[in-house]
Amino acid sequence: MSEIRFDDRVAIVTGAGGGLGKQHALELARRGAKLVINDLGGSMDGTGGNSAAAEEVVAEIKAMGGEAIANGSSVSDDAGVQKMIDDTMNAFGRIDIIIANAGILRDKSFSKMTMDDINLVLDVHLRGTFKPVHAAWNIMKEQNYGRIVVTTSSTGLYGNFGQANYGAGKLGVVGMMNTLKIEGAKNNIKVNAVCPIAATRMTEGLMPQAMLDNLKPEYVTPGVMNLVKDDAPTGMILSAGAGAFSMAQIVETNGAFVGQGDALTAEAVAAKWDEITDTSTQTHFDSGSGHGQNIFARLQEAAAKA
Repeated sequence: MSEIRFDDRVAIVTGAGGGLGKQHALELARRGAKLVINDLGGSMDGTGGNSAAAEEVVAEIKAMGGEAIANGSSVSDDAGVQKMIDDTMNAFGRIDIIIANAGILRDKSFSKMTMDDINLVLDVHLRGTFKPVHAAWNIMKEQNYGRIVVTTSSTGLYGNFGQANYGAGKLGVVGMMNTLKIEGAKNNIKVNAVCPIAATRMTEGLMPQAMLDNLKPEYVTPGVMNLVKDDAPTGMILSAGAGAFSMAQIVETNGAFVGQGDALTAEAVAAKWDEITDTSTQTHFDSGSGHGQNIFARLQEAAAKA
């Protein structure tokens, strides 16, 4: 199998001062990419900030003979995001890859969660993914090339106690991906999601040390390289951790036609509940139209039997 290379590609990695983002950036650099290391340098809850972490990663890349610049913009700030894009274009003249990795936590049970906790986490995870991608989108369209990875989470896909804000943001970026994979197709822009499990400062207090030892951030990165390579898939959720990888999908059962008019009652739905929820046949749809087609297929089947 041929080596995956990124020679002459320019990549922005947000939240790349440490953890997963740093590993993604270093591996891209090893494989020939030019890097923009974005990191606000704030604490885990989003407060404070300096560019020291980003500068250290830039120094590592330069020490290995690569090219990189640091950017300390907040991904949730419009002017800061535009500066990140401008810095990239001024330094390298193009943007081929964006890995939206920046994140914070404000974990609390829902009853104790404040609106500040909700807004800040959504600003960083959801809007902080939208804004850099939106700012670079037309550049990628004009190039007829783009590779984008958004970072989702098992909390967004499946739920986790005390993380309603985080989960909402993390599933939100999947919704973003599902539309951008369609809109970007004609311009060779591919958009995927990674669902990582790794020992970072965001997880170090949540798991025992023996488990953390198996969850090095660099064990996720090889999967991410496959999401941004030239022949990458698009619209995929890749789960990754401890050197193991799997594909996550949203699926829907075939369901059942219950009735219309007077025949359609809550009791009639209850009577067909087992058929509606039968998981023996499930489908993953490539777009929202597939969801509608599934519903109308049940209607047509019922009409054929009438």
